[in-house]
Amino acid sequence: MRKQFAVIGNPIEQSRSPELHHAFAEKTGIELDYVKRFAPLDGFENSVATFFAENGHGMNVTVPFKEQAFALCEHLSERAKIAKAVNTLWMKDGKLHGDNTDGQGLVAAIQALDWSLANTSILIIGAGGATRGVIYPLVQAGVKKIVIANRTLARAEQLITDLKDAVPEAQLSACGLDDLNGTFDIVINATSASLSGDVLVLPENLKFNHAYEMAYGKASSFLDQAKARNVPTAEGFGMLVGQAIEAFYIWNGVKPNIKDFL
Repeated sequence: MRKQFAVIGNPIEQSRSPELHHAFAEKTGIELDYVKRFAPLDGFENSVATFFAENGHGMNVTVPFKEQAFALCEHLSERAKIAKAVNTLWMKDGKLHGDNTDGQGLVAAIQALDWSLANTSILIIGAGGATRGVIYPLVQAGVKKIVIANRTLARAEQLITDLKDAVPEAQLSACGLDDLNGTFDIVINATSASLSGDVLVLPENLKFNHAYEMAYGKASSFLDQAKARNVPTAEGFGMLVGQAIEAFYIWNGVKPNIKDFL
């Protein structure tokens, strides 16, 4: 019998997870079915329970349910605990397990570009859930210094307070968007600016060697400015593929090569 998988969200029609997981399955010779499941905003918990009661094997979680998934789990990975969000669910010994593969997806995408992370200095713009989810995997991959810049400085400072004990080997600091300066190996845009059409202005005295936009498929003023400086750039499709590969690996014990799907 084919293993049954799903991605759950609201909205869900935009998800590319089924095509990715079916491509991984074809490449690795694993038989599975992977579908999209829409959940009402007040029906997430019931939808998850129904899926696993019907012998569902694993489920990905997308917006706006990642925090609810975190709260449902009886067993959490270290990176899920730090992210306070879950995007990958499975049942083991009758208990719901959860992980967050988003940060590892970003790490895999950056490494697939052959941008080094060892002993690097990174600026992350934005202090929301996307940033919280990637700090621990970035540090695990060798990043030594991370500055979080946010329009509301207090939010960035709170994130540093929340995370510093989880990554004692790294230097974390915060700044406001108006105080952006310095030199970085990589700048990551973790804001929704490209999705909302907002313009993110990078000051001239901010120097960086690479630019990564977490969003994908949208016009990005952030990437436009980086390209104008002749800096290598990438957008978030690689991160999407990377997080999906990590989930596939958790469920199936086989890790496809990300470079085969970019």
